[in-house]
Amino acid sequence: MTRRVFGRRRSRRLRRAGIVLAVVAVLLAGVAVTAWWSPSWWAVPQFGWKGTEQAGWITGIVSGVLSLISTIAAVAALRSRVEPKRGPGPTGDLVQVGRIPSPAAWLQDRSSRIDLARAARSGRTAVLTQVLSGMGGVGKTQLAAQFARDLASSGELDVLVWVTAAGQDAIVAAYAETARALGLASLDTDSQAAAQRLTGWLERTDRRWLIVLDNLDTPADATGWWPPANHNGRTVVTTRRRDAVLRTDSRIMITVDLFTPGEAIAYLSHAVGAPTEGDELARLAADLGRLPIAVAQAAAFIRDRGIDCVTYRRRLADRRERLADLAPSDDALPDEHRTTFAATWALSIDAADASPPRGLSRPLLDVAALLDPNGIPVALFTTADVRDYLSCTIADAGARTAATSEPSVDVQAVNDALHNLHRLNLITHDQTTASVRVHALIQRAARSQLEPDQLAAIGRTTADALITIWPEVERAQEYVQTLRANSSALHDNIGERLLTPDPHKLLFTAANSLGNAGLVQPAAVAFQRMLGDCLRVLGADHPETLASRRNLAHWQGEAGNPAGAVATLEQLLDDCLRVLDPDHPDILVTRTNLARWHRVAGDRAGAVPVLEQLLADHVRVLGPDHPDTLATRTNLAHWRGLAGDRAGAVAVLEQLLADHVRVLGPDHPDTLATRTNLVYWQRLAGDSAGVGAALEQLLADHVRVFGADHPNTLATRTNLTHWRGHAGGRAGAVSALEQLLADELRVLGSDHLHTLATRLNLAEWRGLVGDRAGAVSALEQLLADELRVLGPDHPFIRTTDANLAHWRGEAERYSS
Repeated sequence: MTRRVFGRRRSRRLRRAGIVLAVVAVLLAGVAVTAWWSPSWWAVPQFGWKGTEQAGWITGIVSGVLSLISTIAAVAALRSRVEPKRGPGPTGDLVQVGRIPSPAAWLQDRSSRIDLARAARSGRTAVLTQVLSGMGGVGKTQLAAQFARDLASSGELDVLVWVTAAGQDAIVAAYAETARALGLASLDTDSQAAAQRLTGWLERTDRRWLIVLDNLDTPADATGWWPPANHNGRTVVTTRRRDAVLRTDSRIMITVDLFTPGEAIAYLSHAVGAPTEGDELARLAADLGRLPIAVAQAAAFIRDRGIDCVTYRRRLADRRERLADLAPSDDALPDEHRTTFAATWALSIDAADASPPRGLSRPLLDVAALLDPNGIPVALFTTADVRDYLSCTIADAGARTAATSEPSVDVQAVNDALHNLHRLNLITHDQTTASVRVHALIQRAARSQLEPDQLAAIGRTTADALITIWPEVERAQEYVQTLRANSSALHDNIGERLLTPDPHKLLFTAANSLGNAGLVQPAAVAFQRMLGDCLRVLGADHPETLASRRNLAHWQGEAGNPAGAVATLEQLLDDCLRVLDPDHPDILVTRTNLARWHRVAGDRAGAVPVLEQLLADHVRVLGPDHPDTLATRTNLAHWRGLAGDRAGAVAVLEQLLADHVRVLGPDHPDTLATRTNLVYWQRLAGDSAGVGAALEQLLADHVRVFGADHPNTLATRTNLTHWRGHAGGRAGAVSALEQLLADELRVLGSDHLHTLATRLNLAEWRGLVGDRAGAVSALEQLLADELRVLGPDHPFIRTTDANLAHWRGEAERYSS
């Protein structure tokens, strides 16, 4: 039951007056008794004629006061009997105009109902209009109807008007009908005049009234017809809009959201008509996005067809099924629904698309419909890729207006169109996170309106836009994770259209991004999936199918399976030699990768002659200054050093650095990487002079070229810290690594490989400065996190496990 909204104002005044007068009477009676007991205020109490005389006149005062109370009460009673009507209409009877929708079956006691009642009670002092705002199908009308029925049944209303606010004419007509019902106007009175009489009466009357403007989806329709402010009245509005005009000092907006998980499960447990496990109900509610109209219609569909939740969920997951085929027919909709949930948002989409800039909102929603419902970067919608698509769309539709007649839709027009979708509750534009959220069923409904060729075109455009906003260096992992989620959603929604005529670059970028973030096993799984798609759609010999196999081998090796990488690359090399020219660049890349994983798998010495031959082939095919040739020289220097020829590694890198500076320039990333490698092998070769100064200069150059948060800069800080620690500054190494770890957590995230490696280094240095227990504790937690992120077969696991065993032994040895 809704708590009282209007309150019992008259009865409270009488109670307060009665209490005050009673207190006065008691005080006067006390004075009389005291006076009778003592003839003097200051004398010792005693009996006597003088005291009796005082008591007599005080008793007279008390009698007069009580007589006054009796008179006031009699007058009030008389007034209540002869008081004229507070306004036209039958006193004591509820005057109702308009039909309140019937209660929905299995009506849930939602938190929004409490919000509405609380806001209405606050109207005793301030806000008199409550606006229930939400997307189509969240149950706004039912909440308003429940509120109206509660007030009426509790006797708190004298006048109740329910208006289906489809337009201004409907509002005026309802007001005029109410004026006639109250005797304010006759049947001959013009509707406008009658409605105006009602608004004047609503402002002055002390009768309690409630006006409900249901489905006010064009706020301008209420201009001039908003019910006036009167503490004896309340106005409730339901709307899909959330314009600023609906939020003023006298109007409070209450957002009506989806069912909570508990509300959705409670509804389904009654509505599906058959005993069902709670977990299955929870999964069905999640699949429906907990949208009340969808939950109700799905339950009705399940009951009508005699199927179970598992079957319905399977059909819902089938993208070939139309949403309209998963709801009851129009003549069998539950709870007086006027349309299926598949068509619920059609009017809102039309309204958004008709608002300036015309013709942009629908195609923008089509783009959003292909992406992650939980968050789409706003930057995607303002890319040149999407804006060019919008320009072509409105040109093809013949919808050019003065606002959209430029060769390309500008950024402001896109933002305005997003605002139109937002204010109609079709999307949520979060300014704080610069992202857009959209309900999954709205997305499904939008996609169902697209022809296959439209879906393919929009999908490729959206993929181009994702590549445009993908950062070249993945620093902010949370943002990159959002991009990966949107890439996955796009792939799920358009499927093989991303593979033809050629696989889109986005597929490779998103999969490699997983590995770059340290998620090497998921990266391998992603490329395994891509390979299966390429084999099915493009065939085994397509260049992109071969590229997928090459990427798969790389992440197999990074995930701790170098032998698997070698096997994959050996088979790939045979197929490349069969399909491509022996000097094709892809074959050179495959040979390079194969040499690398042979070395990682244990064949260090054999890698050097293979790379020497590869270098000769690169020089012959690509030329000595080609980036791939320079990269092969870098690999050769590294393998020579690992094979024991550290001086040879230094010699190769010194010459390579000179060539990098000549070809690429001193600030090119490859040049800086070569300087780093040179310092590393110089130190291992025993030439430690100047290593510290070289690393400090490298760090300064990295900060200048890349910025302080670039992964290469962070890696250079790691190298410098290790050098300083080995040079005797162990305590300083711990402090520097703690700061580095904080920065990597902020920039890269907790699961990035670099972050995990820094935690390993920090634990090692803590042990070296004497904190063996701290090292053990840090390594135990690190090992658990590495197993969660990398899986049991990653090389990091073996390294961490070995270090943990070492420091456990050291801790036990020093504690005994």
